[in-house]
Amino acid sequence: MNEAPLSGSEIGRDTAALLMQPLTDLVIRAGAAILAVNRLAMKIDGKPDGSPVTEADLAADRIIGEGLARLAPAIPAVSEERVHLAKPPYHGSFFLIDPLDGTKEYVAGRDEFTVNLALVTNGTPLLGIIGAPALGWIWRGLVGQGAERLATADASPGQPEPIHTRPVPAPGAPWIAAVSRSHGDASTEAFIAARPGATRLKLGSAVKFGRLAEGAADIYPRLAPTCEWDIAAGHAIVTAAGGKITDSRGAELRYGEGRKDFIVPEFIAWGDPAAAGRITPTAPGSA
Repeated sequence: MNEAPLSGSEIGRDTAALLMQPLTDLVIRAGAAILAVNRLAMKIDGKPDGSPVTEADLAADRIIGEGLARLAPAIPAVSEERVHLAKPPYHGSFFLIDPLDGTKEYVAGRDEFTVNLALVTNGTPLLGIIGAPALGWIWRGLVGQGAERLATADASPGQPEPIHTRPVPAPGAPWIAAVSRSHGDASTEAFIAARPGATRLKLGSAVKFGRLAEGAADIYPRLAPTCEWDIAAGHAIVTAAGGKITDSRGAELRYGEGRKDFIVPEFIAWGDPAAAGRITPTAPGSA
């Protein structure tokens, strides 16, 4: 890993490209630490919001936090596990981290949990990396330079494979909608139901963004609150792969601007940006 620290408060695309591999290495190391924890014997605590936190969350967070402090000490880092230290709003660049997304899936013994790492510049995700250590995949992307998937084996990345989102389904063809395995809500279900014949692809954590980015799904709606660290990495990857992330009115999402608890009220991830302009939750049949 290149350990030469970066200085300055804003990271552009060229510098982000140089950071991609060192950051990928951090995500892989964090994933390996999660897999090393015995899920049957680990300690599980509860957060004030009722969600679980495990020793695996904390181990992954420690690896990423220490790595970012070496690589880019001047760039703020906001982690779900250290959000009490955050001081928004953030101008320029900052990192957004979910060291173990899908903790409920992890605790339940399923493999659909991820390590999410994003670089946000001027309110917009520029770089994103999602590692799914139990599935053996890394999805990563740099906006303006494309997205790719890597297989991981023995904590080492394989050859990158370029990925791209797919075009909107033809008229009459069914949509494939990526949906949460553990966090359903009525508004999202109504949005999907308005697309006749839509198939629901149930997945945990940010794996949904990876599958959308590689063209295995057409849309990933969540019309209920989530947090910025849950979606920032996926936002960058899907955008880099040719897709688009909006709210239900088609407006772009902004990050680090000081919303309470970093809440994102809703979002829709579109595989085909053209669909975002033609189809909204209030006009689902207009395709």
